[in-house]
Amino acid sequence: MSNVEPRDTNGDVVGQVDATVVPRFAGAPTFARLPRIDQVKSADIAVVGIPFDAGTSYRPGARFGPAHIREASRLLRPYNPAQDAEPFALAQVVDAGDIAVNPFNIDEALAEIESGMDEILNQKAKPITLGGDHTIVLPILRSLHKVHGPIAVIHFDAHLDTWDTYFGADYTHGTPFRRASEEKLLDADGCLHIGIRGPLYSAKDLPDDASMGFRAVHVTEMDQIGIEAVIELMLEQVKGRAVYVSIDIDVMDPAFAPGTGTPEAGGLSSRELLRIIRSLDEVNLIGADIVEVAPAYDHAQITAIAASHLAYDLITMMAKKKGTK
Repeated sequence: MSNVEPRDTNGDVVGQVDATVVPRFAGAPTFARLPRIDQVKSADIAVVGIPFDAGTSYRPGARFGPAHIREASRLLRPYNPAQDAEPFALAQVVDAGDIAVNPFNIDEALAEIESGMDEILNQKAKPITLGGDHTIVLPILRSLHKVHGPIAVIHFDAHLDTWDTYFGADYTHGTPFRRASEEKLLDADGCLHIGIRGPLYSAKDLPDDASMGFRAVHVTEMDQIGIEAVIELMLEQVKGRAVYVSIDIDVMDPAFAPGTGTPEAGGLSSRELLRIIRSLDEVNLIGADIVEVAPAYDHAQITAIAASHLAYDLITMMAKKKGTK
């Protein structure tokens, strides 16, 4: 493979494997067929997998999400016309592999995730994380908080994920933002949920969530005010803050993302979600995750294709910032 990997004058691997030489269905299964982190001297953006789903409350399988998204990412090409940029030429983007965690002990897994994320941040790389279930965002935020202080979170999800416990367990995929709020990891005035819908456990869930500082944009509100107004609201909420984007793939309608553990009817289309994500190009984006992709329920890679394109646009925005420095 070394004869087809793009290299700089020092011989370091710098970009994608050339698809005109090695077909996209062949070669190493890294994200977008990018170099591994051990093949470069330094990285600006690191794609990292966290194959963990022990916090799932309904359909399991998101532990297989990182590999599934990487497989779909073979379709990604060097030039992003929606943002008029070649992200892999503007920044050194790498695949950092997976953070291997204990699948039987959630407390231990959370510590391992935080430690693994610390390593990536110590290398000055911005993380794009492929989950895994949504439990993983808590240790990611713990790690980022050490570097950036309180963080404004834009949370795309059908669900609030600010519930207290499940069966007495504090750490599940439905509780990470409550724990993050309790640990004062969040910039409370800058956080919001987008795409909330579906049944709740109680009418009390909504005021409980609001008490933690989140602004919840429900799909019913989105229908009334439109996507452009949602974008304006979102950008105003996070203006001037360090921003983390967390995308639960079930924010999308099951028609566009069937491969997930807790689907809800009436969600966003892939086009709508990509439009919102691309509006973040002027935001101080410090990291992002895409979680809850469960390949066992994903026919024809529909969900994985959406997830890989979301990661691609997030990477492009980060790379453009790097390219202008």
